[in-house]
Amino acid sequence: MSACQFGAPPGATDQGKDIAGLYHLMFWIAIGVGAIVLGLIVYAVLRFRRRNEDLPKQTRYHVPLEVTYTVIPILIVLFIFAATYRVEHRVDHVAHNPGLVVDATAFQWQWRFTYPQYRITLIGTPTTYPTFEVPVGETVRIQLRAQDVIHAFYVPQFLFKRDAIPGKLNTFDFRVPEPGTFAGECAEFCGLNHATMGFFVKAVPRDEFDQWVKEQQSKSNATPTPGATSGSTPTSTPGGGPVTPTVIAGNSG
Repeated sequence: MSACQFGAPPGATDQGKDIAGLYHLMFWIAIGVGAIVLGLIVYAVLRFRRRNEDLPKQTRYHVPLEVTYTVIPILIVLFIFAATYRVEHRVDHVAHNPGLVVDATAFQWQWRFTYPQYRITLIGTPTTYPTFEVPVGETVRIQLRAQDVIHAFYVPQFLFKRDAIPGKLNTFDFRVPEPGTFAGECAEFCGLNHATMGFFVKAVPRDEFDQWVKEQQSKSNATPTPGATSGSTPTSTPGGGPVTPTVIAGNSG
């Protein structure tokens, strides 16, 4: 029972927490409606169970009751609509001045993450999962693109998925309040090696992020070597494979 939890897992981002709250609200509404329906069924079975051959009293019209069971579901649906709109509005909100911008490009079959203001690019391969770092507590802007076919940016712990569509720029923000490393993947079947499209998001304090940026920029004068290991990359992948991302600094312009 210790592994059980109620509803959706808590989101790792501010936006994910909003989504988790909406999930929990929906579950409580479903539980309430189910309890009322089950209670009425049990009441009808016990109160009007057959005692003899006489036909129970029949009621053809009961206007107040009919109005009640029509209006209540309408109010519930309107409340759910308002709550969903409010959460989606917050989740889809794009800040005017994000703390960090990352260009994420999906291709068959991996990811490329570019930091325009720092001139850093991380490129993965089917056997090499990249880790892109972000500062804790700051708004991160993702500019999502697809190079060939439809892909999807999905981080389960963020409770968030967004499609990457060729020829279309999708933009979204997230904010991670606590340090951590979160596995991501492509959630849209995109071909033979779809299962190898993994990546990691690592949230670190601002000073650690600045140090990581300096380390990546220090490689700008070196010849980029495919398979070069990034010091911020975990040693395991969502699929259990090795992780050694290609890092290119100073060549993202």
